Amino acid sequence: MYAVVKTGGKQYVVEKDSVAVVEKVDAPVGETVTLPALLVVDGESVISGAEAGAATVTATVVEHFLGPKQIVFKFKRRKGYKRTKGHRQPQTALLITDVSVSAPKKRTAKKTASDAPATEEAPAKKRAAKKSEPVAETAPESSEE
Repeated sequence: MYAVVKTGGKQYVVEKDSVAVVEKVDAPVGETVTLPALLVVDGESVISGAEAGAATVTATVVEHFLGPKQIVFKFKRRKGYKRTKGHRQPQTALLITDVSVSAPKKRTAKKTASDAPATEEAPAKKRAAKKSEPVAETAPESSEE
C-alpha cells in the first residue's frame, strides 16, 4: 500500500516504513504528524478525490537538517560585477509509520415524498406558436397596348 501526500507545496509518494525528506515541518523531533492524502493505492483498489480525504498518513519526525548548498552567482559582463552567495534549504526527515483508510461514512436515508412539504408548481406558460405562411408572389400582369 502506498499513498501520495502533499506537504510544503510538493507531492510525495510514500509507503509504510519509508523515510521521506520534505520541506521543513514545524514539529519537534519525535512528534507524530498527520499528512493529507491525495491518492491511496492498495493492490488493485485505487482511492482518490473526495474518498482519499478519509485516508490518513501518519509520520514521525526523525530529524531537521539543511539540504545541499545551492550556489547563487550573479555576473554582469564587462562591468567587473560578480557576487557569489550560497543557500541551504531547511528540510525534515519523516518516518512514515502508517498509511490507513478509514471506512467511508454511511449515507443517510433520503427523504421520502411524504416527508417533504407539498409544493404546487405553477403550470408553465406555453408560447403561442406563430404560423408564418409564405406569401405567394404574383407576377405583375403585363399589359399589351
